[in-house]
Amino acid sequence: MPNRSLDWFRQAKRDLEHARESAVNGKHEWACFAAQQAAEKAVTAFHLSLGQEAWGHMVSKLIQELPEGIDLPAELLDKAKILDNSYIPARYPNGHPEGSPFEYFGSKQSKEAIAYAGEIVEFVNNEMAKQKGCN
Repeated sequence: MPNRSLDWFRQAKRDLEHARESAVNGKHEWACFAAQQAAEKAVTAFHLSLGQEAWGHMVSKLIQELPEGIDLPAELLDKAKILDNSYIPARYPNGHPEGSPFEYFGSKQSKEAIAYAGEIVEFVNNEMAKQKGCN
């Protein structure tokens, strides 16, 4: 089976770019979801680069399933948990007791989500580069 980690990582970077564009256009719910997707795909790419399968959509769980010995930056797991909160509620009206998702996500939320996803994407980029250097 071919290693598709770079495909996943390139899409993660594109999703992060989409998150930034959505925030600029005031689509903060989509910015938050795209940021969550960027982080999810980046960590999935990391798993694949290590020859592991990655299942699920919770970034925090994907991070926790990385092998021991990976030096995680402080608070990265907590930031992933915050991103996980955008997976469903940013897209579906039944993610909240009433109202549409766009009513619950503003510029503060999208700015935070984009920053956290950016940190996760950068972490994965650095870790995958270390692996490449060891080959």
